[in-house]
Amino acid sequence: MHYVWKEWKENIRGKGLWLSFSIVILVSAMILYKSSILSFDQGFYILLLNLFDSMIYFIPILCLFLGAFSVFQEKEQKTLIMLLTRRESYFSFLLKKSLAVQTVLIGPIFIWFLIYLLPVKIYFQLDGKNYAIFLTSLLSLMLIFNQLGILIGSISRSRMQIIGYAVLLWFYFFFLHDFFLLALLPDVTYENVKLFSVAYFFNPLQSARIFLETGLQVYSFGHMSKLLQSFMWIKPSFLLIGNAGLLLFVSFILAVIFHRKEGLD
Repeated sequence: MHYVWKEWKENIRGKGLWLSFSIVILVSAMILYKSSILSFDQGFYILLLNLFDSMIYFIPILCLFLGAFSVFQEKEQKTLIMLLTRRESYFSFLLKKSLAVQTVLIGPIFIWFLIYLLPVKIYFQLDGKNYAIFLTSLLSLMLIFNQLGILIGSISRSRMQIIGYAVLLWFYFFFLHDFFLLALLPDVTYENVKLFSVAYFFNPLQSARIFLETGLQVYSFGHMSKLLQSFMWIKPSFLLIGNAGLLLFVSFILAVIFHRKEGLD
């Protein structure tokens, strides 16, 4: 709890959290305004899809920066060295720090989208189950990219390194990953389609999107070809859980192994 309170005080004194929160509020308000002309019955589902598509443009990069700078700040202020001299391991520090960062960054967004239901109810017929699916998709992405940001902050020795790593990682997941797989698409067969599926859904943006779109029944897998059945051999919910669990575990372990205790002066 001490780490959560410390993280909250540091973030509310800075501009990063407020800027990120303002962007989320502004974009979600604009999407609601533009969607207000849609039908009362079906407009809610279109709103959720448009909202998710808009959020994934900036939520990942903001989470990468906020998570990374939160850890790097401990190096700059020399508080990390002080904590580690109190017989606390880096593993223990990073675990507590990760929980604090996740709580402070995800908490306000979760509260905002609960408040967001009030104006949405004016224009559309609400569906609590589908809204929960949307929140799960969005918050899962935040969870993953926050932790990847913490990894970047742990291994970086300067702010320029953080910016470079964060932009590179965002660019990879947003553009390069799909381009690489497109190049392999002509070689996909019944024998290797499951392997291709694993590589495709390793991208958290894709696993979160397929979870949302199948949950909202945008896509139906009731009548699929044999190849598509092999491609979707795991339920979207398991894809998202597996992707989040794997990336959270791997990024945390890498942050512990390759961490740098001090930044450059």
